[in-house]
Amino acid sequence: MDIDKMISVLKNVAQVKVVVFGDYALDKYLYIDPEHDEPSAETGETAYQVHRTSLSAGVGGTITNNLRTLGAQVVCIGLAGDDGQGYELLRCLRETGADVSHMVSCDVLCTCTYMKPMRRGTDGIYREMNRFDFRSFIQRPIEVQREMMRQLESVLDWADGVIITDQFYQRNMGSVTDWLREQLSKLAAERKDKIFYADSRSFANEYRNIIVKCNDIEFFAMTGGPKPDTGKLNAIVERGERLYRSGGIPLFVTCGKAGIVVFDRTAELVPAFKVDGEIDIVGAGDAANAGIFLGLALGLTAAEAALLACCVSSITIQQLGMTGTASMRQVTERLASRR
Repeated sequence: MDIDKMISVLKNVAQVKVVVFGDYALDKYLYIDPEHDEPSAETGETAYQVHRTSLSAGVGGTITNNLRTLGAQVVCIGLAGDDGQGYELLRCLRETGADVSHMVSCDVLCTCTYMKPMRRGTDGIYREMNRFDFRSFIQRPIEVQREMMRQLESVLDWADGVIITDQFYQRNMGSVTDWLREQLSKLAAERKDKIFYADSRSFANEYRNIIVKCNDIEFFAMTGGPKPDTGKLNAIVERGERLYRSGGIPLFVTCGKAGIVVFDRTAELVPAFKVDGEIDIVGAGDAANAGIFLGLALGLTAAEAALLACCVSSITIQQLGMTGTASMRQVTERLASRR
């Protein structure tokens, strides 16, 4: 690949305009120092002492964080509950410089929140313990779904395209419902001048006319059957080529430290960047989404966009105990190492 060309086009990243549509969450980190553990007077169980907290926007917010850190313009469209977590989610998004005026408020849903206790180890590194998730396990009101589409249609002319973040496994329990997937697929067919890109954990095969990204585990679940013990990449190529031929839309399958398999006329494995030391893969997929979309919006090929995604995610996973981002300086320096 022409690395110098890739670095050159990244100079135009401030012109890229992205709508991040779908699932958002508030990530709430609780930092615990075991030196201050004490027994509860009531139960005798260990009472963890939280000495610091950190809030950030997650899921679609992680994509937004990465896009904004790299310099792109972002409009956020998702759901926020009428609660304190919703207030904090919107505040975190605003602090990145994203436009949150198109976010949709819903008073019958709680804001999706991931509470992540982080316990300090003997080496001084904080590692995540069992997480507490706040979610509303009810179907999203149809008027809320329609409002999300209305907001998207109102900004689509402004944007280069849309990243759809479809996070949850349960049908119709996230911001992106069956009805919305159908509407988004229709809109993508009508607006071929825009990039439509979806990252879906459970419903990737239900999108039409839309570029899809999923990881290898999600890919095998989507195509039927578990991930094979051997010959994983060969199986991905075989099944992915069938999917690509049926729709003719680029497909990206992330494969951890192996890299990303890209389907765009032909299948190609784009190797990951080698990373030494301990890593934290939280948010790696969302970082890859930011990289792929930016590459496509800047006119790179699908394979070049995948290489950019591998670069961005290789930087974020080296940031332990947090959902990291990558700066443009870090990206260009690491890309240059692949000349």
